[in-house]
Amino acid sequence: MAALPPYASPVEVAWYYGFRIICGLILFFLVFPLLVIIPLSFNAVPFFTFTPEMLSFDPAGYSTKWYEDFFTNLNWQGAVWNSVVIAFFATIISTSVGTLAALGLSRPTMPYRTLIMSILISPMIVPLIISAAGMFFFYSSIGLQGTHIGVILAHAVLGTPFVVITVTATLVGFDNNLIRASSSLGASPVRTFFQVIVPLITPGVISGALFAFITSFDEVVVVLFVGSFDQRTIPWQMFSGIREQISPTILAVATLLTLVSMLLLFSLELLRRRNEAMRGIKET
Repeated sequence: MAALPPYASPVEVAWYYGFRIICGLILFFLVFPLLVIIPLSFNAVPFFTFTPEMLSFDPAGYSTKWYEDFFTNLNWQGAVWNSVVIAFFATIISTSVGTLAALGLSRPTMPYRTLIMSILISPMIVPLIISAAGMFFFYSSIGLQGTHIGVILAHAVLGTPFVVITVTATLVGFDNNLIRASSSLGASPVRTFFQVIVPLITPGVISGALFAFITSFDEVVVVLFVGSFDQRTIPWQMFSGIREQISPTILAVATLLTLVSMLLLFSLELLRRRNEAMRGIKET
């Protein structure tokens, strides 16, 4: 980060420090809920408030029983299994479709590129409640309402735009001369795809897949419309727990989900740096 030059005017100095204060306040506003949830998940009593024992750092005020309840409760474990299975297959579908779509849209000769791109990313623009309602009526008419296949396809639709955008961004710096060189050396289109194109776009594909997985894993509105009790996911279980049974187990689950999200974001950062290194981009 560039230091403040000695010839800066009073306005520039005020903006230099004011900008950093504003960024710090925004960061605190975003992180503060996590700072509250994490310690409350170790509350020894079934309350959503800090007890006097917790505020005085008395060991008797802290407990891991809510984490134990999460790992031993069949309802929570069933929700975890549903979330992982649905997110896994939805990610495979959205990654495959999104990657192929991005490869096709990257060709200059692709007709109606703007229209097709608008259609593919429309799930990100259309309000989620509208998409969920539309999927509900459509799935009800074709018999996919309340099935795992229906929820998987719905989440695949929501995750595909992220794959298209990340892979398209990766293909911006792709050198098409590599494809021509591979063809001139006698490689078939299939061999060129798997040995030339795929290794170069892999960071973008994996990044899109992680975004698609997170989208499916954290989604609750669509699954409430197109799913049933058999497809109850972690967000659904948390939503139901808040409405039906207030339990600090929800806070323990939220803490675990935060850790998982941090791990995925760390993986995305590693992939971003690897992608920039492959493209010869240096950080400044």
